[in-house]
Amino acid sequence: MFLEPHFKGQRSGWIEVICGSMFSGKTEELIRRLKRAKIANQKVEIFKPKLDTRYAETKVVSHDANSILAIPIESSKKLMELTDSISVVGIDEAQFFDEDLPDVCQSLALRGKRVIIAGLDMDYKGRPFGPMPQLLAVAEYITKVHAICQHCGNLATHSYRLAADEKTVVLGEKDLYEPRCRTCYHMGNILNLQTQ
Repeated sequence: MFLEPHFKGQRSGWIEVICGSMFSGKTEELIRRLKRAKIANQKVEIFKPKLDTRYAETKVVSHDANSILAIPIESSKKLMELTDSISVVGIDEAQFFDEDLPDVCQSLALRGKRVIIAGLDMDYKGRPFGPMPQLLAVAEYITKVHAICQHCGNLATHSYRLAADEKTVVLGEKDLYEPRCRTCYHMGNILNLQTQ
């Protein structure tokens, strides 16, 4: 743990996680919650991994082009330095952060902060992604959002990679990924194996 809690006269903090596949509205929901906190005159700051430069370097941008200013950081430990006067901490693309992120978020919550996190729960292989499983385990509130499968129209829970790249982290949009339901995701993987 990075910081001892200060219990005297402190309000309770908590962790909220918004998860799902690509194109499911995770960032849209994160932006919505942060804008509401700003309307309530709460001190809000949002952070994103420095490597995520898809839309803008200093903004979190949803696929629907809604945006909010953000601070790009390389390490989750940096959050401890940048959130002293903040009451609501937003974190986008949490799956790209290091394994210290769950401990950092717990420390922030112990300091009375509301921590709202958005991220992919699974990578393109359908495996738990980065620090997301630990964040889901320690969160007080979890929202799982769904996209619509590009093939059958059912609820999509998986991010299907269209390219043959084997790296876990490959930044891309609709040119490289599409949302798929469980069945269409597995059918696509079977077809890929047969054509190799």
